[in-house]
Amino acid sequence: MTATLAPAASDDSGLFGWWRVAAPHSRKALIAASLGWALDAFDVMLFSLTLSAVIAELGLTKTQAGALGSITLLGGAVGGLIFGHVADRYGRTRAMMASVLLYSVFTALCGLSQTFWQFAAFRALLGLGMGGEWASGAALVSETWPAKHRGRALGYMQSSWAIGFAAAAMVVGYVLPRYGWRAVFFVGILPAFFVLWLRGSVEEPEAWRAMQRVRLAGGAAARASGSVLDIFRGKMLGLTSIVTFMNACALFGWWGLNGWVPAYLSLPTTQGGIGLSTEKMSWLVAFMQVGMWLGYVTFGYVTDVMSRKRVYVFYLLMASLLLPLYGSMTNPMILLFLGPLVAFFGTGFFSGFGGVTAEIYPTAFRASAQGFTYNIGRIASAAAPFTVGKLATSMGFQVAFAVAGSAYLLSAMSWAGIPETRGRELQ
Repeated sequence: MTATLAPAASDDSGLFGWWRVAAPHSRKALIAASLGWALDAFDVMLFSLTLSAVIAELGLTKTQAGALGSITLLGGAVGGLIFGHVADRYGRTRAMMASVLLYSVFTALCGLSQTFWQFAAFRALLGLGMGGEWASGAALVSETWPAKHRGRALGYMQSSWAIGFAAAAMVVGYVLPRYGWRAVFFVGILPAFFVLWLRGSVEEPEAWRAMQRVRLAGGAAARASGSVLDIFRGKMLGLTSIVTFMNACALFGWWGLNGWVPAYLSLPTTQGGIGLSTEKMSWLVAFMQVGMWLGYVTFGYVTDVMSRKRVYVFYLLMASLLLPLYGSMTNPMILLFLGPLVAFFGTGFFSGFGGVTAEIYPTAFRASAQGFTYNIGRIASAAAPFTVGKLATSMGFQVAFAVAGSAYLLSAMSWAGIPETRGRELQ
């Protein structure tokens, strides 16, 4: 079954020609998914940005702090699996609304935490929403944009994570020194208001509505549409396994870096950090997001005209070299300029994951398959914050970041078993 997409106008030349020729519902879908993902980043990354303050007030060890990050990722994995199914059965936009409400409410509740276990419970429930947003948003964008422009559309969607991360850094830089870390989390309730716009403005993709008509009709056509269990059958099992492993390694490297960079910059030198003030740390992290945003967007453009596979591998190999280098530097000026470069290669490739998986799996279980491959990978990567925290305590941040960098290398090597999908029409 082929997704029904509005035909594009003929003149899609220029940097933003692809946007000008897009149908209105395609633009709304991309805006909705991008805002949802940016707000997801805003809420999720508040924890990393306030980590040194939380450690000091609650008396946590680095290992406990890392465990809180891992718990969030485990919640995200479960959320991705649950909401992937919800998105396939009840709609992409409905699943997105529910996930945004979850991560908004429980981010705010993190500000009320008095103990490690209270924090852990709220972070786990926040993670459910975090994982659910990506699965529904990636499916929504994939099904409303043609193959010719899908890479750059998903690139812009993914790039909104950097915008949300940078906004979180700015909010923390202002709120934390004046009102404390609890007030920072209370700000996290704001994304809930996004649901009001989403509910009345974004329609379900025609591909999903067509599949629902098939399901409601029943009979042979409904049975032929398949089920999510098909991703574990025949040749698809091996492909699902390698895609999941590739993403697990990439996510391990990403969370190993981004889960601890703010703490590395702000912890005192006696605890292995650099000892920067909250304001300086926030500016360095925010500047890092410039590289992250450019990495996401550039990847989307490049992979619409070049091999997704080769570009993906190049980004991963560069990340595996740059991350250990970052962990060996302590000069703030060097880190200021090296940070965006690490973020460019260490995160930009995620723009391609939604496109690759959308082009591998059919509409009937696309969101479920994307949720599985992304979030089972996230389960494995949940070890990253804990592992980096433990290694940082026993061996220092340089060794910890080098281990995270080796995960990028494994991810690059796993692409030997993943096919090229650029230009494929959706099934």
